[in-house]
Amino acid sequence: MSDSTVDQILKLARQRADAAEVYYLSSQDTPIEFENNRLKSLQTKALRGVALRLIHKGKIGFASATDLTRLEDLVDAALQTAEIGDPAEFELASNFHFANPQPSSYTPPSTQELVETGKNLVDRVREYNPDILVDVSFHVRSDSVKIATTQNVCAERSSQILSGTIAGNLVRGEDFMQAYSYDVARDRPLDTESILQQLIEKYRLAENPASIASGSYPVLFTPNSAASTLGGLFDTILSGQAVVQKASPLADKIGETLFDERFSFFEDPTLGPSACPFDDEGTPTSRKVFIDKGTVTGFYWDRRWAARAGVKSTGNGFRGGLSRPGPDLTNFCISPGQTSTAELIASMDEGLIVEQVLGAGQSNQLAGEFSVNLALGYKVEKGKIVGRVKNTMVAGSIFEAFKNLADLSSECTWVGGGAYLPSMLFQQLGVAARQ
Repeated sequence: MSDSTVDQILKLARQRADAAEVYYLSSQDTPIEFENNRLKSLQTKALRGVALRLIHKGKIGFASATDLTRLEDLVDAALQTAEIGDPAEFELASNFHFANPQPSSYTPPSTQELVETGKNLVDRVREYNPDILVDVSFHVRSDSVKIATTQNVCAERSSQILSGTIAGNLVRGEDFMQAYSYDVARDRPLDTESILQQLIEKYRLAENPASIASGSYPVLFTPNSAASTLGGLFDTILSGQAVVQKASPLADKIGETLFDERFSFFEDPTLGPSACPFDDEGTPTSRKVFIDKGTVTGFYWDRRWAARAGVKSTGNGFRGGLSRPGPDLTNFCISPGQTSTAELIASMDEGLIVEQVLGAGQSNQLAGEFSVNLALGYKVEKGKIVGRVKNTMVAGSIFEAFKNLADLSSECTWVGGGAYLPSMLFQQLGVAARQ
């Protein structure tokens, strides 16, 4: 169905516009959710539609539709928006063909199998502690994308992603503890045993209360907390859009060494669950290093912001659903260090482990500053985890933190589908604790 629809829209648009790009998306998501130990919902959500971007009389027009029976109306709508659209500062993708490789032979579990797995996970957490209220959710998601332009682009890709999250809520009087762990898999089974053991281990380490006085301490971010707190900051300030808008503190810092030389930040679109051969504008993706051994080496761009800066797109134009594309990363990776996580913890005389943070909590993202409340954190004394800290906050700037990097762990972990990170130990960060 997608082929003829895309071809038809392109043909109609070509007759009336100077250039056109058709983006077709078909996605299906089946969530299976348990809440407070019980099965709550099972339903499949599907989306199918097209987005049309065109250039007409030097201006950009855009329209999207999920009704694929009225294609002429879609072209009309895009042409109307072009009358009041932004000037076309960029060209649509050209001369790229990519045929979908053979679909994976992996078949995800049936809904019934996932329901049984969910029940088993709930039971096993409650064997450890019957007071924990358990939430489990699985998502089986398949996506198919096709993109074509009047400039000889015809590319398609598909993916099948399985994700599983297990979370526990434990309430004791005034004390409330929530912990979670998850796995995201592409063309392989979920590692449910591993996420179960991770969750139980978080509760086990939190059994004893601990306290820390406000001050400066060594702080270790696990991959999970590093992805949301620190990875998100680099994601923001390395975007070409932030550079053009002069909002990124790295905008004029190419070639400068601003971080510890053990720190390298890169994107590799061939790796992980969100691996992707081309972006949502029909530009091929490629491996890119943004910070190489502490030195800023580049930014990521979609076509629009790249044209404004006088550079080329790096294949980082992505969409949410059927929206217009904007700059985004397929994934981000941080190179590992030489020391095991266990050794990093053993090296701390008195310090903190940040396991989960509340929300994103950033105070000033564009200045590279962070300030996060710990949803789950542990106190370390003489190289041993002694218990859970509460009412504690960690703050700093990525520039100070990565100048005072103690070490990176030798193990890296996928966090969700989009980050591959080691644990990170900083020599000194500000800790504020409310006793």
